[in-house]
Amino acid sequence: MTVLALDSTEKTASAALTANGRLIAEVTLNTGNTHSEHLLPMIDGIMKCSGLGYDDIDLFAFSAGPGSFTGVRIGAATVKGLAFGRNKPCVGVSALEAMAYSLPFVSGIICPVMDARRSQLYNALFRSDGQNIVRLTEDRTIPADVLADELSALGEKTAFIGGGYDIIAKAADGKIDVINTSEALKYESALSVAILAEKQYNEGNYVSDVDLRPIYLRPSQAERMKNGDNS
Repeated sequence: MTVLALDSTEKTASAALTANGRLIAEVTLNTGNTHSEHLLPMIDGIMKCSGLGYDDIDLFAFSAGPGSFTGVRIGAATVKGLAFGRNKPCVGVSALEAMAYSLPFVSGIICPVMDARRSQLYNALFRSDGQNIVRLTEDRTIPADVLADELSALGEKTAFIGGGYDIIAKAADGKIDVINTSEALKYESALSVAILAEKQYNEGNYVSDVDLRPIYLRPSQAERMKNGDNS
């Protein structure tokens, strides 16, 4: 199975192409929220380098959120556009779970974190034995200090990943045993999105391009202001 996957949920944008679980190409750009300008050229680049066309793709996948509202929408629109009219299955995966799949070798707690603003983090907790990953919580928003106390209560070695890395590392300093995450593994990866998407496809969890939907854990700023919340 050939999978085209992308992630644009945070400041880092990533696109990857896999075949039967093997990486063919991946490109990551960490220059800020410029996904509307760079995501499609990134995807076109790996497609041209691989010698494949979009009709050769068996599964289209994207990181469906949570994350930046604009980034999530750009990812959804891009996948819908590429898959449109091709009658190919599509998968939207949790951005947080995809990040956990970037650290499968960790033995302990994997703690993906994304800056949700308003003193909150997007987060979910996972436990890994170095091979298998088990979800411990649903995707959620949580204050950094509350998350730090929760991790302290678990009392296990913990690895952080994601754009909220520095926030939770500061809140948890001295409270837990932290597994160092290298710079190369601190960010979201479209390869992990592809791996998780193929797993979900094999479990029968996929939709058409028409039915593909983003994941939002709370209303956008525009929606909050419309409802009178200016915070």
